[in-house]
Amino acid sequence: MNFTDWQTIDYKEAWSKQEALFQNIIQTKSEGNATQDLETVFLCEHPHVYTLGKSGKANNLLINEDFLRTIDADFYRIDRGGDITYHGPGQLVGYPILDLENHGRSLKGYIYKMEEYIIQTLAHFGIHSARLAGATGVWLDADTNTARKICAIGVRASRFVTMHGFALNVNTDLTYFNYINPCGFVDKGVTSMQKELGKIISMDEVKDVFQRCWIG
Repeated sequence: MNFTDWQTIDYKEAWSKQEALFQNIIQTKSEGNATQDLETVFLCEHPHVYTLGKSGKANNLLINEDFLRTIDADFYRIDRGGDITYHGPGQLVGYPILDLENHGRSLKGYIYKMEEYIIQTLAHFGIHSARLAGATGVWLDADTNTARKICAIGVRASRFVTMHGFALNVNTDLTYFNYINPCGFVDKGVTSMQKELGKIISMDEVKDVFQRCWIG
């Protein structure tokens, strides 16, 4: 698997680069050629931005355009699944552009594995996390009334080729989640590795651990 670290990149630029590789893999498949060498996981951080999935509800963004400008944030309607989420500095975002036919798994199975890589990454840092029934992503205290999301997942797939991916809160400024109903939930909280551990976490170390979990 190829990993590419974009460091900090504008959301729209990252979306465009994802789309280019996504379409290249689809075209390569349609020509009957192998796609394994093209597959890439992009890792990055974004400036403040809110994204709304194709099935999301616009009223889950709780602020207007004027307020968006005051907090230096952008807003995009995009083509992934899921509802609204936030990306920003201190958050590890991953965009795996994969041909699932190379990996023998369904879209549901792929999302399950991505959740598993995040769960393993968090365990390395001493954070116990799990899945929440009926909701994608990774959660802390998932089966309690203090359930809080630490990683959101939203994926688009066409002809078994994927784009978009996950957003893991590492040292994220969680106040930006106050302006949305994260992933459409009104009764669940959000958290970060920094909040749970009470200290700044090395983003480079998180990236390294995640890659090792993925590679196995």
